[in-house]
Formats: sequence, C-alpha cells, structure tokens
Amino acid sequence: MTRRTTDKKSDDLLERLRLTFQSEADEHLKSMSSGLLTLEQASSGESKSLIEAIFRSAHSLKGAAQAVNLEPIGSVCQPLESVLAALKAGRLEPKPALLNLLHESLDTIGHLVSTDAASLDQRLPLAAAAARRLDDALKGKSTNTEQPDEPVMKAPADTPYVAPNVTPETVRVSIAKLDTVMRHVEELLAPRLAASQRLLELNEAVSMLSAWKKQRARLQPALRVIEHSLQASSQSVVGEPDDHATANGATSRKQELSKLLEYLDSEQVQLKVIEDHLARLSRSTQHDQRVLTSMSDSLLRDCKEMQLLPFSSLLEGFPRFVRELAREQGKTVELSMQGGDIEIDRRILDAMKDPLIHLLRNSIDHGIATPAVRGAKGKPARGTIMVAISQKDSGKVEVVVADDGAGIDVPAVKAAASKLKNIALQDGGRMDEQEAMALVFKSGLSTSPIITDVSGRGLGLAIVREKVEKLGGSIAIESRRDAGTVFRIVLPLMLANFHGLIVREGGQLLVIPTIHVERVMRLDHSAIRTVENRETIPVNAQAVSLVGLGDVLEMPRSRTSEPPRSSTLAVVIEMAHVKVAFRVDEVLGEHEVLVKPLGRQLVRVRNVAGASVLGTGQVVPVLNVSDLLKSAMKQVFTPRAAGASPDGDKGEVTEKRSILVVEDSITSRSLLKGILETAGYQVSTAVDGMDGFTTLKTGKFDLVVSDVEMPRMDGFDLTAKLRADKQLSDLPVVLVTALGSREHRERGIDVGANAYIVKSQFDQSNLLDAVRRLV
Repeated sequence: MTRRTTDKKSDDLLERLRLTFQSEADEHLKSMSSGLLTLEQASSGESKSLIEAIFRSAHSLKGAAQAVNLEPIGSVCQPLESVLAALKAGRLEPKPALLNLLHESLDTIGHLVSTDAASLDQRLPLAAAAARRLDDALKGKSTNTEQPDEPVMKAPADTPYVAPNVTPETVRVSIAKLDTVMRHVEELLAPRLAASQRLLELNEAVSMLSAWKKQRARLQPALRVIEHSLQASSQSVVGEPDDHATANGATSRKQELSKLLEYLDSEQVQLKVIEDHLARLSRSTQHDQRVLTSMSDSLLRDCKEMQLLPFSSLLEGFPRFVRELAREQGKTVELSMQGGDIEIDRRILDAMKDPLIHLLRNSIDHGIATPAVRGAKGKPARGTIMVAISQKDSGKVEVVVADDGAGIDVPAVKAAASKLKNIALQDGGRMDEQEAMALVFKSGLSTSPIITDVSGRGLGLAIVREKVEKLGGSIAIESRRDAGTVFRIVLPLMLANFHGLIVREGGQLLVIPTIHVERVMRLDHSAIRTVENRETIPVNAQAVSLVGLGDVLEMPRSRTSEPPRSSTLAVVIEMAHVKVAFRVDEVLGEHEVLVKPLGRQLVRVRNVAGASVLGTGQVVPVLNVSDLLKSAMKQVFTPRAAGASPDGDKGEVTEKRSILVVEDSITSRSLLKGILETAGYQVSTAVDGMDGFTTLKTGKFDLVVSDVEMPRMDGFDLTAKLRADKQLSDLPVVLVTALGSREHRERGIDVGANAYIVKSQFDQSNLLDAVRRLV
C-alpha cells in the first residue's frame, strides 16, 4: 500500500515537472529561433556569440528533457547540440541550407513538446527522422577527420551551463486564473454603483425631510395666533352668566390646542434627532462609497497591470513568419522591430496578433516586389519592413508598420471601388488621395489581380480596422507610389472601463457604448433636411443620415399620441468611418456600466451586445454598435423601387448563374458540382480543357471553374485560350488545383486567371466566396 502511494506521488511530481518543462522549453525554443534568424544576417564577429547562446539553450533543453524522461525530445536535442558544437568550433559554416535544417529541427522539437506525454511514443518516427537528418548533415559536412569515432563536439564536462540560482521574484499564474480574478474585480462595479444609488436615495430622503420640516415650521405662527384668539375670547366672557357655556367651550378648545402645540413642539425635537441621524448616515455612506470606489479602482488598476506584457512577446514569432512567407514568394525581406519592451494589456496583444500578421502579409504580398523588379526600379534587392512601437502619452501607444515597397496604387483602388455596389464614389470619383486610400479599409475591396489563399478577398484590412476600433484605437494610412506604405495604429495601454450613454426610447432604457458616440445634439426641426427621400442633419458641415433608434431596433410604437416637439434630440454614432445620427426621446447621461453576456441561449442577438444592471437594479440592454450601424444603413439605403431585392447576393443566386466545371477527375468534378449546385448555381461539366472550350463556344456561361492538370489541354492553356478569344475574353476563371508553388501561382496570374485556389487548402467557403465576387 505504501509502495503504491509512493508511486502515485512520484507520478504526480513527474506530471508537475513536465508542465514546468513545457514553459521552459517554449522559452528555449523562442530564444534559439530568434538567435538563428539573427545569425542569418550577422557578421562573422557576431556569429560566435550567437552560436554560443544557441548552443547553451540546446544543451539546457536536452538536459531538461532527459530530467523528465522525455527521451524523444532528448534524441533530437543530442544531434542538434552536436551540429551547433561543430558550428561553434568552425567545422561547419552557417549556410542557408544548414540554417533551414536547424529551423525545421526546432519546429520538430516544438511539436514534440506540445504533444501529450502519453502520445509521445507515436511521434518517435518524427523524432528519429529529425535526428537522422541532423546526423547526416553533421557527417556530410564535418571537416574533422582525425577522430571520426568520437563526437564532433560536446559541452565541456567541467564547465556545464547552469542557470543562476536566484530566488524568483515572480510566480507563474495561469491565464485562466488571472482572467477569473479580473472578472471578479470587475464585478465590484455592481455593488459600487448600487452604493452610489443608495447614497443618492438617502440624500433625497434627507432633502424631503428638510422640506417637510420647513413646511411644518411655517404652521407654528398660525397655530399661536389661533391660541391667542381663543384665550382672548375666553377672557371676554368671564363674569357673564349667560355665556358660561360659551366660555367652557372656548376653554376646552384652548386646552386641545395647547395639547396639539405641545405635541408639535416635542415632534420638532424628534424631527431634529431624525434629521441629524440621517445626516450622519449620509456622511458615513458617502465616506464608505468613496472608500469602496477608491479600493475597487485601485484593485482594478493593479489587476490590469498584472495583465501587462511586453510587446516583444507578440513580436517574437514575426521574423520567422516574414522569412517563410518571403521565401515562398521568392522575395528577400528584412524585418526591423523597435520598442518591444513597451508593456500593454495582454488582451490587447491577443486581439492585435491577427491584424499585425495581416499587415505584414499585406506588405510582403502587395508592397515588397521581387529582387529583379526592385532592382529595375533602382531599389535594393532586399525589401525592408519596420514594426515600431512607441509611447504616445500616459495612456496610449502607437504601432507603426512600414515598408519600402510599391505603395498604394490610388487609381487602382478607385477602379476596384467603382466595381463594388456598397461603395459609392462621391462627386464622380473626384476625391483626394487620402480619401481614396481610406477605401482600402472597405470590406470586399481588393486590387489583387487574382484571388488566392494569401490575398485578393478584400476582407483583411476591413477586419484590421474593425478590431482596432473595437479596442478603442484608431488606424491611419500614409503611402507614396514606389516609396512605401505606413500604417499607424494608436491603441490604449489598457482596456478602459466600459462607459455607456443611457438613453430612453419608446419608454425603454438603452445603453450605447460611449467610445463610439461622437456627440449628442438637440436640433430644431428646421435643421433637418431631406436628401433623396432620406432625413439628414448637418454635423461639422457634413450631411449625416438621421434615423429613429426605435425604428432601427424595430421597437413597437406607442399608441398614445404625443404632443409635437419643437426640437429633435439625436445621438451621433461613428464607427469604421460610418456615421449615423439616431433620434432618441431622452438622454439620461453617461455612466460607468458593467456589461454582462446574455447567456448561451442568446449567444447572438442582432443589435444587442449584452445587458447591464444599473444601480437601481434595472436590467438595461447594451447595444452592439456595429450591428446598429449596419441595421441603420440597411434602413437608409433600402431600395425603394418595386421588386428591388434588398440582398444583392441572394438576388444573384436566384438568377441561376451558369457555371462550367472543367475537371478530369470524376470525384473532384462531382464534389465541385455538388457544392455549386447547393449554393444555387446552374452547373455544367467538361472532362478536360478541350471539351471545356468547345462547351463554352456553344453555350452561355457566367464563370468557369477549372482544374490545371488535365489531358489534351490543361487549365493554364484553357485560360490563355479564353483570354485570346474575343467573345470569351472577359469570362471569369477560377483555377482549383493541387499545384501550390509560387511559380504556378504566377503563371495563373500571367494567363489571366481571376482566382487560384490550392486543393490542399481547399475550403468550400473559399470557393463560394471567390465565385460570388466574380459573378
């Protein structure tokens, strides 16, 4: 029994050690990956120290893996350490092929580290293959032939690398626990708001008592006059026998009045005692409320500071990402990063990871050209991308993503915008360059000549701006043709407490996030103008659509007739450069509120982001500004012509657009035909390029979906033949193929394909998205 208990304790200890090992391994892998990237561009003088640092990390990682019985990881770390030792001794040179192998080995170790210990044995072939490749590289390139049977290099036995034994000043806390504490601290807002409401009600009670006391005090003189009158009346009838009854009545009334005055005098004292007691309660409640506010604010601030992480934790993976994407596209790119030590809220970092990755991808895909193209323009073959973080003020940080690429082609942006139904170029397209460049943030706009898995869908920059503005930030763009593009993102250092504007509409209280409220306006009816059958109001010399908040939310109208108002109260909301004014009945003011989700039963309710409990205990809906603006724009721009379809996409599908699928594989042909027919398209098929071209000449089609590798005529030749035909030159072509190399993608662009979808990354949503954009 004792032995079983001991074994269980040993297993528990080993499990805890393995969790610690995962964190340590992640740090070593990040350090080695960063070191290898720096080594690629380091001078010979700097290489030695870099290789030494990478070698020590590999040595420490190997020892840590062996300590927790993770032999597959140790089996890769051993030859990795030997290769690094040979590099350190100068027996191997840091050539690109060898550095690529080292990167791949780190990826293998990363997969092994992330694998559950129970499933690690299944990864033994992966570890063995990585170790064999490292051994082969070591044997094939080693220049040391004097002692072939001994290890090429190993860490000196007398001077092993040992981390300094320092008492830790920090502890590791899981993010889930930290988030739980943060939610509990944020929950303190509810009792704080309730305390403020109780204080307000108590002060109102004190004011009511004081007003009542003043009114009562004004009765005292009148009662005294009545008392004196009765006293004089009773004295005037004394001694007159006939008036004894009258005198007795006056005396009785005087006695009753005296009792009343005596009670009122005593009540005055009691009122004073109650008033003093309420005043003391009000002062103590006010003090408690101030203390609660101070403590909750301080605790919330401390918890937010616990959430701060340096920007470097986000930037660590970017050099590798840029390197791999540039290599895939045959480009050479140098990534420069500055300001990584600036700390910011972890939740903001998490939210900004995808937007920054998209901006980097955008710079490589659209901005940086190939070395040959850059050389023809007199630029260095190596392109440059810079990510710089700087402190703006005490509460904001600026992130700059800049490249020295081709810049933004403004005429191409205008041309792409003119093709989209939801983007209208004002004044016949006569907009300045800054206004035109802002169009790149519109959803669906893309200047890419072809749709691929990397670009061309026109969604990326729209999502970037949406996420930035959702965090309370802003994004601006600067660009010069053939000089480069700069994106400037301003973010808060911490997520601010939620403030909402409480409004009343149709008898219902609603909360609008203050961050998106530009202003509140009260206008005379004469200021409302009708433009194209739509109400507008002037805001900063700009006509802004005016809609009723209740109408947008489809709230039932009150049946009681209200008197006409002399003015209109409007809340102007702006998000993602869309501005709409909402007519409301009443604005109750701005308050700090705690937003609660609606629960799993109501995960997604249109126009509603959640609910908030006010200090009075009343539950109030919190509006979703993004949905609200979409609903408002839909109401404003709903086609009024009879028979017009409010949903353009649905209208197109119901027209049964005709598509030809050209594919020699029966399975792939059936799959594509089924996907497109399910989406509402009319589909015909052809077995190869020659059959497809004949079918296109004899029928009418709106789009072609074609494979590339086919007998008789492949997809490239079919596309080129269509572009050379006068009748079919404008027919959109989507290539769906297994050929995913850069050369094949470029050939697809050269022959005139409109979209290029790789089968290994195939997703029916990608196909349907490309089809909807092209037909």
